[in-house]
Amino acid sequence: MNAFQIILIVLAGLIFFGYIKKFIQTRGIQNYSVSDTYNKTQNSRSVILLDVRTLQERKANMIKGSYHIPLHELGTRMNELNKFKDKEIICYCRTGNRSLSAASKLKRNGFNSANLRGGINSWFANGLK
Repeated sequence: MNAFQIILIVLAGLIFFGYIKKFIQTRGIQNYSVSDTYNKTQNSRSVILLDVRTLQERKANMIKGSYHIPLHELGTRMNELNKFKDKEIICYCRTGNRSLSAASKLKRNGFNSANLRGGINSWFANGLK
């Protein structure tokens, strides 16, 4: 085996283990459909929507009534969510990937968190505002 092949094998291994780590971290996170999320927000005061997109994304569009903490600020601003410890926090982003990471981080810190599958793109694609 030459050095290039060894580098490729190591790189493939790192990518594989990165995916496994993300799978393990996000295992057990509830992923709600748009209709389930909408129904929960309309029928319960114990649900909060958390937008984890950037400020620029939020300025372009948002789900009315949602709370905003960008994913990259979640670690330092998580204490702002302590007032919602008794509620379910459904995270959303553009497509549902960043929000899955946010929900996982919140769950590891004792919050009842979930993810909006498909993100805000799915929300608007379903005709919701």
